[in-house]
Amino acid sequence: MSTSTVKLILAFTDPEYSPDDQDEAVRNLQKQLNELDEVNSVQRVLDPSPPAGNKAFGGFLVNLLMMDVSKDNFRKLAGFLSDRLSGKTIELEVEANGKKLKVKASSREELTAAIQAAQNFIAA
Repeated sequence: MSTSTVKLILAFTDPEYSPDDQDEAVRNLQKQLNELDEVNSVQRVLDPSPPAGNKAFGGFLVNLLMMDVSKDNFRKLAGFLSDRLSGKTIELEVEANGKKLKVKASSREELTAAIQAAQNFIAA
């Protein structure tokens, strides 16, 4: 069994979502992911250059969530994300084996294909 870690960055990119909607979606997903044993860590992404006086979102980029998961648990996490994110417009960046893969999805079919591409990328 592999103990290598996979890093994921999930971005909610639906142009119809307001920043408040994106922030709420990220916070809700983060709560759910924190309850999973398969996920090593999940955290918001800090804004590297927040606007002066920014307090609305605590200095976080509103649409991003970063996760670490073992390669062995990625398939379980992928199933969880597929169930939760179907039909949402997202970008998923996967880093494993010293390489990065970035995929986009805005429908159930695209999400299924993106997750399959990520699984193949990690297995390679």
